[in-house]
Amino acid sequence: MTSPERILLGDTVAKSRYHLTRASLVRYAGASGDFNPIHYRDDIAADVGLPGVLAQGMLTLGLATQCVVDWLGDPARINGYRARFTKPVVVHPEDGAFVDVVAKAAEVDDDAGSARIDLTVTCDGHTVLGKSQVWISLH
Repeated sequence: MTSPERILLGDTVAKSRYHLTRASLVRYAGASGDFNPIHYRDDIAADVGLPGVLAQGMLTLGLATQCVVDWLGDPARINGYRARFTKPVVVHPEDGAFVDVVAKAAEVDDDAGSARIDLTVTCDGHTVLGKSQVWISLH
């Protein structure tokens, strides 16, 4: 992948694939305090009309951003991020779910030493985060 100090507009700077399991959701619930039962109980998810147990939205957003943090090597170089939740990540009881992230340079300002990285975040070929963007310091 491209070095954070030498990116060009349109460069793919990082790619990651994350495997989420039901155990991942339980661990995240413990860390975040998000104990909504739609994240771990099939019966509750079905009762509210969901297709299955869902990954926490902030977990999905965190994984997407982690892809850029890993590439940069320093979380302090993240200046901001945003995303819209467009489709939930359904986590199958046995198979889990795979979240794929592709990060591309969408704006590069060498004079200011900053860039905007656009993320494509998908699960099973469906976009799960829209308008997903991360602003970074180049140096």
